[in-house]
Amino acid sequence: MSELQIGLISLGVVLIVVVLCFNWWQDRRVRQRMQEHFPEGEHDPLMGGVPSGRREPGMASLAQRDEADDEEVEADPTCEAVIDIGFAQPVPGLQLYQAIREVDKVGGKPVRIFATHDGNVHRMRLRENESYDSLQLAVLLANRSGALTDIEWSHLWAIAQSLAERFDGSVEGPEQAQVLARARELDALCADLDATVGLTLKLRGTQPVADVAQVLKNTGFLPHGRQLAWMSDSGVPRFTVLFDGLLVDDVQSAGVDKLDLLLDLPNSPPDEQAFSRMASVGRDLAARLDAELVDDQGRPLADGADPTIDAQLFQLYAKLESQGFPACDARTVRLFS
Repeated sequence: MSELQIGLISLGVVLIVVVLCFNWWQDRRVRQRMQEHFPEGEHDPLMGGVPSGRREPGMASLAQRDEADDEEVEADPTCEAVIDIGFAQPVPGLQLYQAIREVDKVGGKPVRIFATHDGNVHRMRLRENESYDSLQLAVLLANRSGALTDIEWSHLWAIAQSLAERFDGSVEGPEQAQVLARARELDALCADLDATVGLTLKLRGTQPVADVAQVLKNTGFLPHGRQLAWMSDSGVPRFTVLFDGLLVDDVQSAGVDKLDLLLDLPNSPPDEQAFSRMASVGRDLAARLDAELVDDQGRPLADGADPTIDAQLFQLYAKLESQGFPACDARTVRLFS
């Protein structure tokens, strides 16, 4: 064998070793990243909790149950329509969960699910060691997308029938005409109670989004979900800000020309100075950003208008509560979303 052949064989062996080492290193990196996202000791999402993004229904681990899981909960007859599914035989929690885990809305209306254990205990979170006698599908009658439609109700009814066929059950529910009439009535009431107040900051020329966002944070705005918000002491947004009509996370351009401060009345905490607070922050931002502050009609904001608007808004807060929809209440948030 010549020296050239020996050299080529040696080079080939070295290359094989290098490839094996590289593959081992890559595998090790992947495993480390996987462990960062899925550390050992975490429960299977199916058995130990609800998958992220949904909270109902879920599987509650026996080892992690808290008092909230033991509370009996019911559908809300004021703003939900319910379809009942009765099972011929109790259905194990895991089987039921696997069947309903993707049921969270029909069209634009959220669906809440309640399972009945031992005939009268309602669960919004299923448990792996329990079996369930029946199921309720509760759909919201109205929200800001409008009243429940016949298509949405028919979709929910089809889901109920499919579950009944799968688990040898029966379906009961109100007549469609009755449900849709209730939905239209609730939608009209909510439209009368809904209110959003806005102020606009017109920037003098396009400014970098990053710079403007930093000014907002320095002023006191905090990240809340996908937006920036001025928070109350209770952790609920008093008002939020839009960049050229977009949430901060949705902005694609590098620059921004205007900011909108929005007070979403049903979803903000009751406050006798709701508008004054927002206007004060708006004036501060106008000075920091060299911007013009105008109302939602495009007119410069008058200095003496704040107390009058405060009083009007507080009357709307009171009206919401008198109709059974206190601002920031869970029911109110469902309806005004």
